[in-house]
Amino acid sequence: MSQRSGRVSVGATEARGTGAVRQVSIKMQLPVLIRRHPEAGLMRNLSTRWRRASLAALFLLAAAPAAAAIVRTEQGLVRGVRDGNVDVYKAIPFAAPPTGALRWREPQPVAPWSGVRAATSFAPACMQTGVSMPGETPPRVSEDCLYLNVWAPARAAHLPVIVWIYGGGFTNGSASMPLYWGDKFARKGAVVVTLAYRLGPFGFLAHPELTAESAHRFSGNYAFLDQIAALKWVQKNIAAFGGDPTRVTIAGQSAGAASVSILMASPLAAGLFQRAIGESGGMFEPMQLAPNYQLASAEHEGVDYAASVGAHSLEELRALPADALLKGKAGAISHPVIEPYVLPQSPYDAFVAGKQNDVPILVGSNADEARSLIAHLDSVKASSFAADIAKAWGPLPPQLLAAYPYVTDEDAKKARLAFERDLRFGWDDWAWARLEAGHNSVWYYHFAHTPPFPKGSVYEGWGPSHFSELWYSFDHLDQERWAWTAADRKLADAMSTYWVNFAATGNPNGEGLAEWPQFTTSTPRILILDDPVSQGDVANLKSLQVFDAVYDQVRGAKFGEAPGK
Repeated sequence: MSQRSGRVSVGATEARGTGAVRQVSIKMQLPVLIRRHPEAGLMRNLSTRWRRASLAALFLLAAAPAAAAIVRTEQGLVRGVRDGNVDVYKAIPFAAPPTGALRWREPQPVAPWSGVRAATSFAPACMQTGVSMPGETPPRVSEDCLYLNVWAPARAAHLPVIVWIYGGGFTNGSASMPLYWGDKFARKGAVVVTLAYRLGPFGFLAHPELTAESAHRFSGNYAFLDQIAALKWVQKNIAAFGGDPTRVTIAGQSAGAASVSILMASPLAAGLFQRAIGESGGMFEPMQLAPNYQLASAEHEGVDYAASVGAHSLEELRALPADALLKGKAGAISHPVIEPYVLPQSPYDAFVAGKQNDVPILVGSNADEARSLIAHLDSVKASSFAADIAKAWGPLPPQLLAAYPYVTDEDAKKARLAFERDLRFGWDDWAWARLEAGHNSVWYYHFAHTPPFPKGSVYEGWGPSHFSELWYSFDHLDQERWAWTAADRKLADAMSTYWVNFAATGNPNGEGLAEWPQFTTSTPRILILDDPVSQGDVANLKSLQVFDAVYDQVRGAKFGEAPGK
């Protein structure tokens, strides 16, 4: 038995009442028992049937997943499983179950446990409806969901750490979705953590009674407090898994990327990470366009929601079963709140004021983001183009729509895709890159590669759309039996290596990779992720600049300047 940095290397293990750990490897002890009793003729006296059964049992033992090293966390010992040369620890609690009286409260400490906790099965996802990605198997759900998972190279030490925050529009998502598993990153030299956070009304409810009971006079944003609690757990415990707490990269896609931008703006997350990755997301639009994000308006929205599920007080809300809270107007309670404690100002305002958690960033978006998100693209017509957009997004300035001209129905489909690509993702990532470029290093990408999505599948016709880069950045092509080419595999290997290099040093470049230029406002060069990987200019710049002009008018100030200057 050996212990190093909190890792206790054993085979099969058990814990005694004192918390001591001893080795109980049956496979290693059986030959010893036979050697100790040669006079008994142990094997000679066994019947043929018993012998065959014993050999079959030994074969099953050999085929069973190997136990990972036992790790000592602050709360107790955990044992995972070994997958090749990677140790996997599933469902480690980082906060107490947010149920009962703890519903809509800050995450509370985990009660310590005795013995060795089996970290061998994933926890249920947080309460949600639907799935975060078309084609995904709906996860098991529970209100008791504040757990994280760790992938660590066996015998690791002082490795960079990637903490993954899932997307799903803040209404769904799972830390155990296979696409997010950290095995490939771990094999390239990183420790990976995937964390869970409360969703929908469980994670974002603002309500006057919640604000009144809070010592910080806030409500909403419990989801981000969960993320912060998990990052605090990482700081205290990740060294025991071989990770370096001074090299933590927070990373996410879609709502996960928006979470990363919010964590960069939150004073509560200061010092908890040293780099940030945002894939297809961010929150930098003018808050004047989202008045319900302000605490007072969000509280009114919360009261309206409570009435819709038959509750007229906080006590009644906390008494409802978890499923009931997903009914009524629950869909409206899934957005961040600007309030005094977690998010005192929007990410844009924090960056402009120089108050962000200042770290190197790697951000970007995809060439055809909206293709996987517009469910009824065939219904888009030139005759109803403007009316349909107004129905989906509310009244918009005429110059925004003018940036996406169309004549025919086919033109209108392309214009709708381009408009939503820029509105929902492209502009945010371009803004994020420019806002941080004056403070720290920025690495900006444009994913333009079309995966071999099969005909007849839910992914047919997607192209380089929202979600498409994930198979490549995680290097998980083999999770799907699609017609992957050598070019696909080369791109997946390159992207996952860029991501790990960035986590290790703050610079994605490395031997054997195409040079990724650093993005600056004076030299706004980006990396185009395609076959081949190349350098280029910011994509769709002309239409993005139209958004700039409109948002400048809304704010009453030029981009990057505080109002009144």
